[in-house]
Amino acid sequence: MSHYFDEMEARSPQDRETAIARALPAQIARAKELPGYRGALDDVDPATVTRAADLAALPVLRKSDLSRAQADNGPFGGLTTRPASGFAHIFQSPGPIYEPGGAAHDWWRMGRFLHACGIGQGDIVQNCFGYHLTPAGMIFESGARAVGAAVVPAGTGQTELQVRAAADIGVTAYAGTPDYLKIILDKADEMGVSLSITRAAVGGGALFPSLRQEYADRGITCLQCYATADLGNIAYESEAMEGMIVDESVIVEIVTPGTGDPVEPGQVGEVVVTTLNPDYPLIRFATGDLSAILEGLSPCGRTNMRIKGWMGRADQTTKIKGMFVRPEQVAELVSRHDDIARARVIATREGEMDVMTVQIEATGGAADSFANTVRDVLKLKGQVEVVQPGSLPNDGKVIEDLRSYD
Repeated sequence: MSHYFDEMEARSPQDRETAIARALPAQIARAKELPGYRGALDDVDPATVTRAADLAALPVLRKSDLSRAQADNGPFGGLTTRPASGFAHIFQSPGPIYEPGGAAHDWWRMGRFLHACGIGQGDIVQNCFGYHLTPAGMIFESGARAVGAAVVPAGTGQTELQVRAAADIGVTAYAGTPDYLKIILDKADEMGVSLSITRAAVGGGALFPSLRQEYADRGITCLQCYATADLGNIAYESEAMEGMIVDESVIVEIVTPGTGDPVEPGQVGEVVVTTLNPDYPLIRFATGDLSAILEGLSPCGRTNMRIKGWMGRADQTTKIKGMFVRPEQVAELVSRHDDIARARVIATREGEMDVMTVQIEATGGAADSFANTVRDVLKLKGQVEVVQPGSLPNDGKVIEDLRSYD
């Protein structure tokens, strides 16, 4: 098996930038023609958007925007270049939000991840992602098809039958959530059945180091990917297990939650993705997840940008004193004063009362000088604390709820 899925993974930065400079304007042009982007991209000249950095001038598209667009423009919100009948599959996520699925070669781009896991021809994958309405099962099945592996479309449940199938068929690889494999393995132990699984491709949940080690102790190499129903594969682990390598057909930005403004490299922020899929050109789609860019290149030799993986949720909207405080409001608070670098809203309780404290990183100015802006923007009175620049935690949080709900 070749070390790389294709030559794209080992491109030089210059070759990758050249390819993006060709593909990105074409993708923006496709999006401009779609009714779902009407108004959002009207003033954008696609020819001027040739680099990832150029995307920062474009608006962010959020899940809530998808819901509204689908209510106005049909099942895909006028954001696809084909009608619903032109796709192989139509999936439904909570909301409901509908996502398209294609049957073309590796439409979800999951083959790259499975190849990095060492899965390929001769392997049989027990695919324990769901096939009912949601796309995860089909996403991983299409990836297995791309690398030439056979698939047992298992889903979840009926664990004894899963063990029996894995043993009888000779399953060599697992695809599913990180913890469900342990359920299968434990059931196999209980049944006295020996399984031949040596590789696991997981996603859809946190892979804790202790669980990965337990699999390693059983002789199973377990790697994880970061994917969504809307975008397919975004980033994936290689055998180096140092961060996640960004897929070659997406562009990832890390922005301040509640804004579209890129953070400094290494800072935690919200993951915003632009996909180069011509069928579904999502431009600056906000995932609602937190991560950070990991400096340097992977020791495995793949040259694309790396992120640290999933680090929490960016949607930190919190109700304080009966009023919702949103990340967008914290971003507006920062923008009102040139000397504010960052801000953080902290919710606590004193007795039976909510307390809001706003910590502001600023080079000058007294707390009182920011109090009126806090009240105007957040619609609440709160304690204001001015702290030294760089002293707030680098965790992507702009709203922190420290109240106990026990």
